[in-house]
Amino acid sequence: MKSLSLLALALVVAAPSVLASAGDWPAWRGPTGDGQAAAGQNLPVSWSETENIIWRAPVRGRGHSSPTVVGDRIYLATADAATSEQLVLCFDRATGRLLWETVVHRGPLESGHHRNSSPASSTVAWDGERLHITFLHAKAIYATALDRTGKILWQTRVADYAVHQGFGASPVVHESVVLIAADSRAGGTIAGLDRKTGKILWTQSRPKIANYPSVAIVRAAGRTQAVLGGCNLVASFDPLTGKKLWEHEGSTEETVVTAVTDGQRIFLSGGYPRSHVAAIEADGSGKIAWQNSTRVYVPAMLVRDGHVFAVLDAGHAVCWDSATGAERWREKVDKDFYASPVMAGTRIYATSLRGVTSVFEATPQAFKLLAQNQLGDESFATPALCGDRVYVRGSKKGETRQEFLWSIGQK
Repeated sequence: MKSLSLLALALVVAAPSVLASAGDWPAWRGPTGDGQAAAGQNLPVSWSETENIIWRAPVRGRGHSSPTVVGDRIYLATADAATSEQLVLCFDRATGRLLWETVVHRGPLESGHHRNSSPASSTVAWDGERLHITFLHAKAIYATALDRTGKILWQTRVADYAVHQGFGASPVVHESVVLIAADSRAGGTIAGLDRKTGKILWTQSRPKIANYPSVAIVRAAGRTQAVLGGCNLVASFDPLTGKKLWEHEGSTEETVVTAVTDGQRIFLSGGYPRSHVAAIEADGSGKIAWQNSTRVYVPAMLVRDGHVFAVLDAGHAVCWDSATGAERWREKVDKDFYASPVMAGTRIYATSLRGVTSVFEATPQAFKLLAQNQLGDESFATPALCGDRVYVRGSKKGETRQEFLWSIGQK
């Protein structure tokens, strides 16, 4: 039985080329696209509903989009079932005040056939001038660009989409292009769009298989590659031209995680029809350096100092040697993870479905739990780590479900 939530949706040596400061979080998985915060962050470790909360802002509707933080603003994608709208919201970074909201699509909302799917699971990407977002709408995937005031600049229908579990792939900016992944049983597509005009510059067809990851831009084996796992394949493309660099078997059918690299190997994982973690040589040889049957289906992995760190869907944290796959340690953290862990230095922040963010020190030698912090009752969105703030999206149930965005910092 398939048990996937794509939602939280959900690179080490190279990063998407976006213009942002060291204190920003400009896209899915942060400034380098691999879940790592910039160096020198002074982030809080512990918080609660009443401790170290700078502000709390209500969020309209529902979504699993992670916060995108650039300059003095924060951007979120969301969907409002009451009005049948998919939107981008903009908040003031200092106060949490809602500055604007833009309706991107109106009409019946399609989230997916999984109970935890959302009609707004993609994360906004900033390219230095424009905001980019993808939504599933009217049985197709659309990419849309907005300016900083919320004005829609262009909108492009990228591909037909047959809904299975849902859709959650985020747009990824690299130099002059925005890369969009849209794998589905209608026939998959990976596309490169001109980020200024929305014109489709190139497309590559993919198998007719349900699959959910965002494109990873990695600098590996001496070149920049756009990598996508799933559909039983690991595929690499030139991100600017779409030329297929290589493609090999080595993945499972359905994946959610965005791939990461140590510069020599590419690491990916999946969960249907088998649980699978694999290290693939990035040189195009197709060689599998190592693999195991650990279930890391939805939360993306992290790579640091020759080691791979992961939080399993079921709640264990694990560390593997990136060259050999040797397991260094495995420790229970919580249960039910859909958000991806993020990292600042050697500290990992991992938010569980029940709204608990566990902060732990993670080195190859040892795991050390530092704090477990409850906010709200539920969370699917990956946190953003910026400067001295942690931004968390979650919800409180009460009589009616209400989503919030929290700004957390040392008081």
